Amino acid sequence: MIPQIKTILLATDLSKNSAYAFYYAVHMAKRDEAKIVILHAVEPLPPMLIGFGDFSHKVAKDRWDETVKKFKERIQDISVKVDTRTGISSVDLVSKILVRLGHPVEEILKTVDEEGCDVIVLGTHSKGFLQQAFVGSVCNSVLHRTRKPVFVVPLPSEDASIDLI
Repeated sequence: MIPQIKTILLATDLSKNSAYAFYYAVHMAKRDEAKIVILHAVEPLPPMLIGFGDFSHKVAKDRWDETVKKFKERIQDISVKVDTRTGISSVDLVSKILVRLGHPVEEILKTVDEEGCDVIVLGTHSKGFLQQAFVGSVCNSVLHRTRKPVFVVPLPSEDASIDLI
């Protein structure tokens, strides 16, 4: 028996791929009467770079607050476009928007546990073989490390007429 889906985690990097995945998350949430938790993980700066700039705690905190605000605004902009295109109010479906500092895979896995998510929705990038081999993939890492279902959404073909962002 398939467990009921009550909470969907949409992990986004704010790319076209993630915006397209948002359509699927909204559709799934509407169909299953579930809530969506949106997560955007911001990669931390390497310690070497932090030492070169003016990164006092106050400056870093001010910049972080401004960054979080911009990311949330961007997510809301995408939400409005999805609402317009689908006719479904995603505002009613989204229960939280989280912006966290950390490595995306770790933050996704932590959020799944903390928020009690039943499924993960991710947009995937079409990266070349060498980049995949050396850098790795968030989707691939999440797939191998979670016990939850993962819905991976590739970007549609270029001839698809869809206004993503």
